[in-house]
Amino acid sequence: MPEPRPEVLDFLLTRRSRPAKTLRAPAPDRDALRPILTAAARTPDHGKLEPWRFIVLERGALDRLAGLVRTRGAALGLAAEAIDKAAAAYEGSPLAVAVIAAPKPSDKIPEIEQLYSAGAVCLALVNAALAAGWGANWLSGWPSHDREFVESGLGLSPHERVAGVIHIGTETAAPPERPRPDLDAITTWGTE
Repeated sequence: MPEPRPEVLDFLLTRRSRPAKTLRAPAPDRDALRPILTAAARTPDHGKLEPWRFIVLERGALDRLAGLVRTRGAALGLAAEAIDKAAAAYEGSPLAVAVIAAPKPSDKIPEIEQLYSAGAVCLALVNAALAAGWGANWLSGWPSHDREFVESGLGLSPHERVAGVIHIGTETAAPPERPRPDLDAITTWGTE
């Protein structure tokens, strides 16, 4: 049995994403971000396919994407509020990492399991950033599901999609604790 790590369990029991709108510079530089990305890449990956990849979005890329959000939102006829909310996530973020689900052909590992792995990478990335002392939040929103945005803005291939955009920076306001699920209401114990 592995040795207990109560400090890690305590971190997981008390972890709290930080609202993206409260994150400001400084953000981790490339050297500080590498161990965070390395930790996220240790996510379970059946078949060792690496069905995901990272796109690190620094300030210039975030500004470009915010402009594209506004252009695409207008072209799609979206409400100004929806456009502003989506653009604000890119405009206000000091750094973001797009986790790209990139399923690989496999006779053994179904695509759905590869997509689950990409989602697990998102949570691992948030937790690694929080453990490293940064504020972090996992967002997506309508731009992440718009093919023109992801292909022209992020350079995704047709088979790829955005699993999440993880915003990372310095926390300016700690959010209050929020209600958590009632464990008894969501747990079934299979005893037979």
